[in-house]
Amino acid sequence: MPNSSPASFATRLNQAIADTGSVTCVGLDPRKASLPAPLRDNIQGDRPESWAAAYTQFCCEIIDVVKGIVPCVKPQAAFFEQLGPAGMVSLGEVIRYASAAGLVVITDGKRNDIGSTATAYADAYLGSPTHPGPWGSDSLTVSPYLGRDSIEPFVETCDARGGGIFVLVKTSNPGGGFLQDLKSGDQTIYQTVAGLVTELNTERLDADGYGPIGAVVGATYPAQLAELRQAMPHSILLVPGFGAQGGAADDVKPALDQNGRGAVVNSSRGIIFAHSRPEFAQKFGDANWHDAVRAATEEMNQQLRG
Repeated sequence: MPNSSPASFATRLNQAIADTGSVTCVGLDPRKASLPAPLRDNIQGDRPESWAAAYTQFCCEIIDVVKGIVPCVKPQAAFFEQLGPAGMVSLGEVIRYASAAGLVVITDGKRNDIGSTATAYADAYLGSPTHPGPWGSDSLTVSPYLGRDSIEPFVETCDARGGGIFVLVKTSNPGGGFLQDLKSGDQTIYQTVAGLVTELNTERLDADGYGPIGAVVGATYPAQLAELRQAMPHSILLVPGFGAQGGAADDVKPALDQNGRGAVVNSSRGIIFAHSRPEFAQKFGDANWHDAVRAATEEMNQQLRG
């Protein structure tokens, strides 16, 4: 039986949703060209260490703005990895800062492998405040396409530490259907993956009926989102594709349960680079980029509550 001593990831995330009254997940995707001018102008030489310091400052200041009004943040590992070792140090600092601020951390790494390698990924990233892993993240996005034995090591670590994973089921990108929509017998691949997620959660449910194995389901496919909410009733859904990718508030509402929980909706560019959005640029601009982040976050919260 799973080790029940650590606090359940699903319980903690749903509680954070209830405490903040928000299902907004702020994606932390720092990019050199998009940083506010005050941060770019302070770069001393085009060195990875300088950019990494700017990324840390940028993300930590975003965390200061959004803590208490959103339940979680999602650092995208790729933008930190792009800077090499200095970027990975920055990622660790951002994860720890977000956790200390009381936010649930979803590290977006889309990791996957089998056997001892999958176990190593899980050991590195997954944990909880009382049973942290080396990176200090609460959860991790995971690809299922190496099969069941590539998911099970992550699930075992969730059991031991109270962490969570989000399995890629139906992604928001236009090309996702190339594999995910293929038929295998009488089911599509994404339906088969959803069935595995539901099976793995069955013996791991908290008092609210949720397990630690969540699912990534894009807002850009609202019909499938509604279908998969029904197919995975015990999974918290991570919903990308809102805003910049075209997903609207009405598209994502089917992801929520009757209590307005059970899902978080991610926005990255639309919030963290809000100072460059036409509707905020004149009012805030680069100089007041923090205020633009706050305004965009509150706007998204309101849209999703409507």
